[in-house]
Amino acid sequence: MVKTIAIVSLSSGTLGEPFIKFELDLGLKRLNEYGVNVKFMPHALSGADYLKAHPEKRAEDLIAAFRDDDADMILCAIGGDDTYRLLPYLFEHDELKQAVTQKIFLGFSDTTTNHFMLNKLGIKTFYGQAFLPDVCELADEMLPYTKHYFEELIATGRISQITPSPVWYETREIFNESELGKTMPSHTDTGFELLQGSPVFEGKILGGCIDTIFDMFDNERYADSAELCGKYRLFPSAEEWQGHILLLETSEEKMSPQKYEKALLELKKRGVFDAVSGVLIGKPMNEWNFDEYRRILVKVIDNPNLPVVCNINVGHAMPRCIIPFGVHAVVNADKQTITF
Repeated sequence: MVKTIAIVSLSSGTLGEPFIKFELDLGLKRLNEYGVNVKFMPHALSGADYLKAHPEKRAEDLIAAFRDDDADMILCAIGGDDTYRLLPYLFEHDELKQAVTQKIFLGFSDTTTNHFMLNKLGIKTFYGQAFLPDVCELADEMLPYTKHYFEELIATGRISQITPSPVWYETREIFNESELGKTMPSHTDTGFELLQGSPVFEGKILGGCIDTIFDMFDNERYADSAELCGKYRLFPSAEEWQGHILLLETSEEKMSPQKYEKALLELKKRGVFDAVSGVLIGKPMNEWNFDEYRRILVKVIDNPNLPVVCNINVGHAMPRCIIPFGVHAVVNADKQTITF
């Protein structure tokens, strides 16, 4: 049972902005109803401008959260786009290595970078939800599917099995107090979709937001992201991917099919698709470009024997499950389950 959650802002500092205070209060109320104590790390509420200018403070908060003996769980506030800038402050002198212990770490989107950091150090993590987008959901309660997995994690410290959500929700476009109590339009979902290969495969899952992963190799967004990620060997080698399952999901940026193909080709060049036992693809928000993404996946992978299962309810589309990284998983598309 999680008794204390440490909240960190490792990417965007949105959580500290005044316009978001009503959401923060809503999330705190929900966590308190679970009987959970909440600690905000020293700079988690410092605001967007300050944290943009001070990646070293974000790094300090992550180290402090791991060193806090009371904190059972580290919960990321939200994503963003420049968590790679924490690398020198966490790895240059083994700062993070000296601090880490095995505790629950939960986040998604740009937090993908932090998952890869912790994977380097042998720490198991959880991908798929965050404080502002999920615990602070503006409807009367957390979305039922999202809530189910969050409650399982804080009650047991693990996720035992994932099954598809019966519905998916359109993206909320307005985030102000007038939206409190309103739900998004929903649609019947179609379950896990076997795109190709065997319906049953297994391995430890690793991956995340493809936009963030591509930034590890490409300097289009930031001039030094590829160099820093390369210097600290953030992305695993082909040998390290052997027998793993790759998870990929897309962000609200609506990655163009052309860029999606470029990102997949980068993974192929690095030997990932030759090494992994299968691929999981998260449902895109509002199903943007979904048909094109599936077509490109088959084209780039160019190996019909590699299992690919799409339409997983994880990442940026709502609702969201939670996927454990670093834990043996069995995917069974016929039974519509991912079991850990």
